[in-house]
Amino acid sequence: MADVELPDGRHLDHTVIRLRPVAVAAVVNEENEVLLLWRHRFITGAWGFELPSGGTGEGEEPAVAAAREFEEETGWRPGPMRLLLALDPMPGISTSHHRVYWSDQAERIGEPRDAFESARREWVPLAKMHDLIADGHVRSATTAAALLMLSRRRLP
Repeated sequence: MADVELPDGRHLDHTVIRLRPVAVAAVVNEENEVLLLWRHRFITGAWGFELPSGGTGEGEEPAVAAAREFEEETGWRPGPMRLLLALDPMPGISTSHHRVYWSDQAERIGEPRDAFESARREWVPLAKMHDLIADGHVRSATTAAALLMLSRRRLP
């Protein structure tokens, strides 16, 4: 709990969740598909598509963390990572800062080391992203924002 002083001088107790920065990775292939994880989130009790992501290690560059998470969770090694966007998905309650990186190259290196994190991995056409988000198949705010940015950049 934090003691917050409002602009008018009043105080209130406010919940604050402090988290380390998060690195997120997206890879778009030659067919304009993005590799997504289909996973269950026990907190919300829901299934949905997500981009691979995870916390950055102490002193780890976010782009390196994003590439590492992508490889561990998919079994694909991404090419050079470029910053797509940075956002704070819950700025009213959390310090969690997300940086999303993307690449248009990836090499299959084997099975994912962290396969337990998703039920499956699937290359999904960017052209389907708006429908997936609208239909509730993408529940992560960071993933939704990243996919909308990617589709804007990559689709004619």
